Amino acid sequence: MVHYFYASTIEMKIKIPRYIQWITLSGFSLLIVMFLLRLVFYFVYPPAVETPKILDAFVLGLRYDLRIVSIVTLVVFIFGSIPPLNPVEKKAGKRIAFTLFTIFCVLIALFYTVDFANYAYLKQRMNATLLNYVEDAGISAKMVWQTYPVFWLIVALILGTALLITLITFCYNFVLSRQRTTRRMDFLIWGFVFFMVAGIGIFGRVGQFPLRWSDAYRLGNDYASNLAFNPFQSFFSSLKFRYSSYDKAKLTDAYPLIAAYIQPDNPQAQPPNYLRTVNGSDSTSKPNIVLVICESFSGYKSSAFGNQLNTTPFFDSLTQEGIFFDHCFTPSYGTARGVWATLTGIPDVELSRNASRNPGMVDQHIIINDFNGYEKYYFLGGSASWANIRGVLTNNIHNLHLFEEGDYEAQKVDVWGISDKNLFLEAAKALSKEQKPFFAIIQTADNHRPYTIPKEDEKAFNKIKLPKDTLEKYGFESNEELNAFRYTDFSFKVFMEAAKKYPFFDNTIFVFIGDHGIPGNARGVLPSNYSEMGLTSTHVPLLFVGKPLQKKQRLGNIASQIDVMPTIAGFAGVSYTNASLGRDLMKPHPVQNMAFYFDPEGRRMGIIKDSIFFLRNIADAAHNQTGNIKSNRNINISDEEKQLLNRYTEAWFETARYLLYNNKKQQ
Repeated sequence: MVHYFYASTIEMKIKIPRYIQWITLSGFSLLIVMFLLRLVFYFVYPPAVETPKILDAFVLGLRYDLRIVSIVTLVVFIFGSIPPLNPVEKKAGKRIAFTLFTIFCVLIALFYTVDFANYAYLKQRMNATLLNYVEDAGISAKMVWQTYPVFWLIVALILGTALLITLITFCYNFVLSRQRTTRRMDFLIWGFVFFMVAGIGIFGRVGQFPLRWSDAYRLGNDYASNLAFNPFQSFFSSLKFRYSSYDKAKLTDAYPLIAAYIQPDNPQAQPPNYLRTVNGSDSTSKPNIVLVICESFSGYKSSAFGNQLNTTPFFDSLTQEGIFFDHCFTPSYGTARGVWATLTGIPDVELSRNASRNPGMVDQHIIINDFNGYEKYYFLGGSASWANIRGVLTNNIHNLHLFEEGDYEAQKVDVWGISDKNLFLEAAKALSKEQKPFFAIIQTADNHRPYTIPKEDEKAFNKIKLPKDTLEKYGFESNEELNAFRYTDFSFKVFMEAAKKYPFFDNTIFVFIGDHGIPGNARGVLPSNYSEMGLTSTHVPLLFVGKPLQKKQRLGNIASQIDVMPTIAGFAGVSYTNASLGRDLMKPHPVQNMAFYFDPEGRRMGIIKDSIFFLRNIADAAHNQTGNIKSNRNINISDEEKQLLNRYTEAWFETARYLLYNNKKQQ
């Protein structure tokens, strides 16, 4: 086949430069080798039970392999494009090119050898946490020697490297006998073609978002996901997170405080136990749940908190009909962190980027799975590839119906996908067809730059324009931001009016919460400490409303995003297990509710408790401050109280770090 390909190429007089022929043929050969190694993996470690989507896993794996091969061949190509370093024409170029390919061949042999051994031992693909063992090299070496057939692994490594180098050499000798071209145009045209093809291979797809590690979790089961990975993808995806860990001594010290707060079933268990079983009423009515995670729905920008610009009149009316928490806070700023905290009940305390991007944290227990007999839905106007959130959703929510960009009749309006109004309408339509009880999550996006107001809504939604000083007084930077915030309220109204027309409405609890707030000036609406201490970025509305509740309350209790799932389960009467830090806000607890605050950019963290906000530097507790969040009056607390708040802050931080890796979903 190879001879036929090259003979045909020459006969057609397509003069591809020989160094590009060699790089391409070598890359193609390495791609086949990586595919065969995945095939070996499948037969050596077959699935324990019948597993669907095996073919899909191989196809996705081929795309991951192509990315790695494209990176290597592109590097060789760049060097070879320099005339004095042409690997076919110049000895120096040949040495450099063979050195680069040899390094990659060694890495292939090494990574796959370690990967196979690691999977045999831990049932996990190779990841960057293995580098942590280097810090205890002596102990680790003994463990490896006592666990693995080290001699045969070394033999496999040497033979594998030798075979790969032989393959690259064969490709080189084969191409060396091919017809040579000296035309500059051939080098330019085929160089450009090669560069573009390699670039697409690295990006992984033709579209807005690149191929990500979390795409493997769309396959729906752990085995298929592991089969799709290659050791390079799994290793380098987790490399930046390898130092993400917890301090065991601090965790032990923190446990009594946390245990008193969450009341675990067995506080004496080792390792520390956070699991508690909550028995619900198991009501036969099984109310539907619609949880709306609202983009940038900052408290001080809403008229529900006294903003005089009348930004959210419809949402304000809903707060009069349900249970409204006006002192709710998200653990952190940022959509990915907000979605994570809402779903898992654990603050995302990753200092580098966020937890949803860490392959080591993708496996999480989520209370939504305890809604037995419920169909689960997630509606997102854009792509779930954003922030690798797909891995969190599809890997942890059983039998999830995920709707994203491309699944709707409505057209995309901007980078975030379809408009929020159309997202709500499409969600309502889809849910109206469901015959079973359902738990649906709708994640909005329009209240975000570029602040798009769709043309189709310009008549029904009236934009307003206000003077700059008025905007600034009430927390807005521009009329575009103001109107986008108002459009969110408009979309809520359209959604609720549409939902009322469907039978599911009367037996549905609707929950609205902001994914995070927005930093800014809230002095015209809230006490000054919200602005001065950064609370505007995490203060959000939290509303539970719907006929099954039969309650109307406005509560000033401290609430957190992590409390959403347990509280929903309580309202629904569902029995559930909880291993997170969240609690049912409607149940009495021996320790009053708190909200944890984490600011990775500012390297700050703190605790909100009653009317006090305690804020400290992550690395240095001596740098701290306290403020009153319920009035502009100064607040004085004793050193003992401040020390307790500091202990709580440290306890929440260290426990969250532990739980991010140890809140595995129930099998």
